[in-house]
Amino acid sequence: MINGKIDLRSDTVTVPTDKMRQAMFEAVVGDDVYGDDATINELERLAAERFGKEAACFMPTGTMSNQTAVFTWVRNRGDEVILPDNCHIVVHEAGAAAIIAGAQLRTVQNVAGEMPLEIVEHYIRKDPADIHQPATVLISYENADSDGQVRSVEYMKSIWELAKKYDLPVHIDGARIFNAAAYLGVDVKEMAQYADSISVCLSKGLCAPVGSVLVGSKEFVDLARRKRKILGGGMRQAGILAAAGIVALTEMTDRLQEDHDNAAYMAERLTEVEGLEVYKERQQIDMVFFKLKGYPLDSAKLVEYMAENNVIINGEDNGMMRYVTHAYVSREEIDTVIELMKKAK
Repeated sequence: MINGKIDLRSDTVTVPTDKMRQAMFEAVVGDDVYGDDATINELERLAAERFGKEAACFMPTGTMSNQTAVFTWVRNRGDEVILPDNCHIVVHEAGAAAIIAGAQLRTVQNVAGEMPLEIVEHYIRKDPADIHQPATVLISYENADSDGQVRSVEYMKSIWELAKKYDLPVHIDGARIFNAAAYLGVDVKEMAQYADSISVCLSKGLCAPVGSVLVGSKEFVDLARRKRKILGGGMRQAGILAAAGIVALTEMTDRLQEDHDNAAYMAERLTEVEGLEVYKERQQIDMVFFKLKGYPLDSAKLVEYMAENNVIINGEDNGMMRYVTHAYVSREEIDTVIELMKKAK
């Protein structure tokens, strides 16, 4: 529960833990643009080590982290990035890749949560001497994505090998990469070996109040740091924020399976509610999806009804409802939600 309400809209609604608040209070800070903030330096060191990369750069947001990566890989305006049609960079970042990097996005339809390799290869521009075509400079995708789908390590390896066949880098939007790792039962290093850059969110299920880290080679991160400055992301005494990120990386990643288990419990319990079509097979991480099929309330009325009972939810998106578990949703609160939905008229 957060501020007296059960909030199932997203794992982005989480608030800092008590330990994070204490760490923020005690954080040693300095001017990060000069490289003097010891807490940010430690966060970046930890992140790079955790992912088996040479370096990391602290970012204010996941969107800035993704866009800085695209801005870094795209060297010439009009260069092309291949990525899924429903990914965050395409759908939820306000067209920033075109505005900032001047990138052309060539989208591939996800099939069962994956870009088909044969289509990705077909879309790669193979003749750099052809003055009519843009140059393919990057392949990008999410793991996990905001639809709750996880890509296997085998698929990640396949994308990586295809990219390297054409000397292309791979960027992963890893906003929920620790959720993906928990679902797959692997260490994030096993996933990170198949990416040249990864954006890693510290909030969401990890509960930090703000922030992301962009990891990669030292050469890449050095250039990304300059691009971050161009975007206005050079912060000063931001160790206060990074302190929570350190707690997120060192203490919060191992508890994500609890969120996944609670989501599975919620999916099972939702099947008890008449008028719902629950997609239990889609529940891989902390998200549960269902449709209203003969339920007594439509989406808007359900949102209103739940709010009257101190439960915050989003309405349907393209006919689909989504509930998300996190550190501030207990099984008892899930039971409360189910009983409320059963009583709706």
